[in-house]
Amino acid sequence: MGCSSCSTNKNGVPKGCKSNGNCGTGTCGSGNKLAVFDWLSNMTLPTGEARFNIYEVRFKNGRKHFYKSNPKMRISMGDVVAVEGSPGHDIGIVSLAGELVKVQMKKRKVEQDSEDVKKIYRKATQKDIDVWQNARDRELETQRKGREIISKLGLKMKLSDVEFQGDGNKATFYYTADDRVDFRQLIRDLASAFSIRVEMKQVGMRQEAARLGGVGSCGRELCCSTWLTDFRKVNTAAARYQQLSLNPLKLAGQCGKLKCCLNFELDSYLDALESFPKQDVVLKTEKGEAAFVKMDIFKKLLWYTYKEEKMKWFKLSLDQVTEIIELNEGNELGSPLEDYASEIEEEVEVSFENVVGQDSLTRFDTPKKPRRNKRRRRNQNQKNNSNSNSNQKSPSNNSKKQAPKQGQKQRPRPKNTKQANNQEKNSNQKTQQNKKRNPNRKPDNQNTPKNNNNKQNSNQRRNNKRRNNNGNKNAKTNKQ
Repeated sequence: MGCSSCSTNKNGVPKGCKSNGNCGTGTCGSGNKLAVFDWLSNMTLPTGEARFNIYEVRFKNGRKHFYKSNPKMRISMGDVVAVEGSPGHDIGIVSLAGELVKVQMKKRKVEQDSEDVKKIYRKATQKDIDVWQNARDRELETQRKGREIISKLGLKMKLSDVEFQGDGNKATFYYTADDRVDFRQLIRDLASAFSIRVEMKQVGMRQEAARLGGVGSCGRELCCSTWLTDFRKVNTAAARYQQLSLNPLKLAGQCGKLKCCLNFELDSYLDALESFPKQDVVLKTEKGEAAFVKMDIFKKLLWYTYKEEKMKWFKLSLDQVTEIIELNEGNELGSPLEDYASEIEEEVEVSFENVVGQDSLTRFDTPKKPRRNKRRRRNQNQKNNSNSNSNQKSPSNNSKKQAPKQGQKQRPRPKNTKQANNQEKNSNQKTQQNKKRNPNRKPDNQNTPKNNNNKQNSNQRRNNKRRNNNGNKNAKTNKQ
């Protein structure tokens, strides 16, 4: 259930009452801080017994007090009432009525005849509610200006919250500070700036978090703002007993102190640790002395390591450790830790099982093409290029793969092996006949590029000699 302030406006933007994690208006049934369910509301009182005339009234941010009403006045839970203030009157909402108020008064150690139990004047009228709402609307602006005044005065304090009284004539300023603060000048400046009566009240870090509210690291509302009323001391020993890392960022709450929930499970850990040996006990084995490293309380496992070989840990069960300790008490040495560690059977953790027919999530995707390694291609191309360059430099190698000249005819490749053999026989017969006819003739295979080059060089030499001879003859004729 949500109140009207939790709804959205015309543009679809949520309004919100701007209270962190709780209902600030007090009309949401589940959002009230420290709310108590009246499970005796449907039960009738015994005959002749009058109804309890003291009520619990709730104010801003979970502040509650007990007020006494006139027996003739009929008040029920959820009514807005005007109660006695100092001075003037205040407006609050009745959070609890009936016999359960006696239980709450006994819990807070408040007697029925105490001076702290003040009076309920009347049920709030519409005029009282309008004045109260106007005073509540001024709180944020008053808090902002109050912080500016504090910074001008240079006071080492933090203004966390401002609460106006129901009649708007008084305001209570809640602040936190590490040391004592002289705020006499601050009260004068605040009173002259807002024309109200000022009351300063110092609260602790946990009380501040309880008043402001919020959501913890567990995802739920803060315990101190929903149901926790007594703040007990929390030590780092609670984290040590629970085998938690002493990291202040993880152990601290929104108040900056250690989390109150560290005390919730401490008793169960202490009960479980009673059967475990002390951590300073040294195990004496045949291989040497072993020291404690860590433990798992709920699985009842302990890890030990030899003093000489501290890099290797051995996992032992609680029964095995107690057995070794009993042997050591009888002046006997236990067997090496390797033998005990091999006896422990590790349980295989069952991973997630697909119950939907082992269907793949990528069954509708297009198959990916295999990636070809471009580097291998480049290396092969480079090798081929280098081989071709080397072949061009060495003509003997190129002669084998030299293309036929224009005048020559290429021999057709035989389709069958028989044809190839017949062609080879015919060619051999022709070469033998040519040898018989011209024995001085060189074979065709010797017409290599080297021989061609030698012929060309010899022809060039002959031409050069002829030119020189012709030049000498011309010179002689000219002289004559």
